[in-house]
Amino acid sequence: MKVKAYIASAFSKDNAGGNRAGIIFLQQSLSVTQKIAIAKELVFSESAFISGSDQADFKFEYYTPTSEVDLCGHATIASFTLMRELGKVVPNRYTIETKAGIIPIEVQPKRIFMKQPPSEFFEKIEKPELSEAIDISAVNDNFDIQVVSKGGKDILVPVNINDLNALNPNWQAIATLSEQYGVIGMHVFGFSETDIVCRNFAPLYGINEESATGTSSGALACYLFTKNIRRQKEYIFQQGANLGSPSEIVVKLSVNQQDEIIGVNVGGAGYVDDVKFLEVI
Repeated sequence: MKVKAYIASAFSKDNAGGNRAGIIFLQQSLSVTQKIAIAKELVFSESAFISGSDQADFKFEYYTPTSEVDLCGHATIASFTLMRELGKVVPNRYTIETKAGIIPIEVQPKRIFMKQPPSEFFEKIEKPELSEAIDISAVNDNFDIQVVSKGGKDILVPVNINDLNALNPNWQAIATLSEQYGVIGMHVFGFSETDIVCRNFAPLYGINEESATGTSSGALACYLFTKNIRRQKEYIFQQGANLGSPSEIVVKLSVNQQDEIIGVNVGGAGYVDDVKFLEVI
């Protein structure tokens, strides 16, 4: 049978770059094996499969070329960008059913935001544990290396900004470390005078590096605010320029009177790119 797959980009900057995702509106039942095969053929880090839901406005499933993941920020933003262009949604509030729970979505005329609860903080990791994965001389000793979850766990690694693009990751070592700590991957970040720049590695899930990661950006915003590092209620993260796909991820934090984070909104702009028809066995 043939399956129609749309391609859209999320977290784009000036209507270019961003992170592309495959988007499939499920018209018939597909097995897990078939969904993974589709994601593999599309060759994007994640693809979203959208269907009806009894619990929310839509049900979203996310697949990498190797497996299913609970939540994917850029595939969600890309999907709603596409649905807005197709007239399936209008500027309004919606909900989606995912394996990470029910996620509220806000469709704006130019941006899409997904709302999430505050991040959870887990183990701190000592720098020598990363020695086989990256050059640890690049690690910024002023901040913690820590596992933080935002729908999926990541190891957040602060590095010196001048060393960020020069990192030469060992994919197998990162995959082994990810498996050891039960994380999706490693989110590496550094500070310039004006920007916070990130790179994201998830080889355990068949994604060596991707150009924009929404859930990891939400986790990073909570990390920075909680640890009082450039504390602010809105962050703009730059990612993907080293891959030739500059991306901009916006994270807005809701904070109560006790200065505690009570909500996280991750979003950005996007555009529709292409459509393909895939033969599925």
